[in-house]
This record gives sequence, C-alpha cells and structure tokens, in this order.
Amino acid sequence: MDPSRNVLGGELAPCGGEPVTGFYRDGCCNTGPQDQGSHTVCAEVTEEFLTFSREAGNDLSTPAPQFGFPGLRTGDRWCVCAARWREALAAGIAPPVVMAATHERALEIVRLDDLKAHALDLAS
Repeated sequence: MDPSRNVLGGELAPCGGEPVTGFYRDGCCNTGPQDQGSHTVCAEVTEEFLTFSREAGNDLSTPAPQFGFPGLRTGDRWCVCAARWREALAAGIAPPVVMAATHERALEIVRLDDLKAHALDLAS
C-alpha cells in the first residue's frame, strides 16, 4: 500500500494519539471505501466546534466508555468529517487544521484555500 498523502502533497502525518483518532483508530486521518463520512480533516477542536457538532447530532464531547471513547476536550486533535468541517466553516466556527495531517481526500469536499486559512502548521 502506498503511503497516504496530505493536502500539501507530502506524506500524511499523525493527527492525534490521546485520544487515538482516525476512522481506523490509527492516529492518522487515513481513509478508504468504508469511511463514508470522510474523516479526513485533522482539526484541533474548539468548544464552539464541539457544541456545533453536538447540536448537529454528533456528540464528540461526551465519553462513550463502551466504545473506549473518553470524549474530546478543547485542544484535542481529531479527524473530523470533511463535510462537518465545511458546515462549521459556513457557520463561522471552523476549528484550526493541521495541514500535514489532513488527508488529500478532504479536498474532494473542502477547498485548499479554506483549509490554509485555518492552518496551524503553515507560516503566515
């Protein structure tokens, strides 16, 4: 299998390890045919985004011990659905993005310029 690429064209970097993120729970925003939600944007979640996501039907802050999920807190890095990130962008509350850890397939749903405008890891 070829290494996954990020939105900048480089090798995909890890997104988060505590809690372990990714559709495949491998710490990276890897994706594949089973990932119908395209969990490809590595975001550093904010309280506003967690509230937005909960109100949209995906509660990421409440622990779900039965799934080994501790719940997210502000500052955690998480592979979020590209479409949810785009919805948060439209609402003016898109969380910051780690470009090196955001999978290139996110570009099927969000614009590179929008991601760059919220990047944590690009020099201004």
